[in-house]
Amino acid sequence: MGLLNAMPIFKVDLSNPNPAVVAEIAGLLKSGAVIAFPTDTFYGLGADIYNDNAVQRIFEIKGRTHDKPILVLISDREGLMPLISTKNIPPFAERLMDEFWPGPLTMVFHASSIIPEVLTSATGKIGIRLPDHIFCRTLIEKLGRPITATSANISGMRSLDNPSDVLDSMGDRIDALIDGGVTQGGCESTVIDVTGDEPVILREGALPVSYIKAVLSGDRS
Repeated sequence: MGLLNAMPIFKVDLSNPNPAVVAEIAGLLKSGAVIAFPTDTFYGLGADIYNDNAVQRIFEIKGRTHDKPILVLISDREGLMPLISTKNIPPFAERLMDEFWPGPLTMVFHASSIIPEVLTSATGKIGIRLPDHIFCRTLIEKLGRPITATSANISGMRSLDNPSDVLDSMGDRIDALIDGGVTQGGCESTVIDVTGDEPVILREGALPVSYIKAVLSGDRS
């Protein structure tokens, strides 16, 4: 069960979120809550990435094995640097960020020492995304630290774009539902590992591989 006796449901205007509502949701995250919230693709499960108990609950809620890392969301480009171990970002990674952030691109970096190992599944790497989503960025900014963004579903099941489906699937397991209506859906974020000399596409998603390659090659004719 969640932390709360009666799970709150917050209806939010995603393009113009009420500051008082955002502050209340941030307060829940600070207290160790796990929330389901809309992103620019599907609904995700959000927790303060530095709260070990909350992150552990996400694995339990989803029935997720610990060998699968959990990606995190940041509110701006400046939020990236404390999370990664290298301060020299490869030029190709900079190009990807310039083109696709904010947006549905998750980039995998070497994790800094402040990243809890449970998020990296002991790989030493962390997936990071800057979402093209005003509510997400506003919430992260108010919280003052990144949040998790693994999909709000049971592992192995389809990703959910409808808050009603999220409620049916895991309403008795989470601490709050942020209802922003039906999300864009479609495909989840594209995932690229940028820890080597060349980018490695781990998952093709909302951004087609052909477009990413064109950006990297400078040929978008």
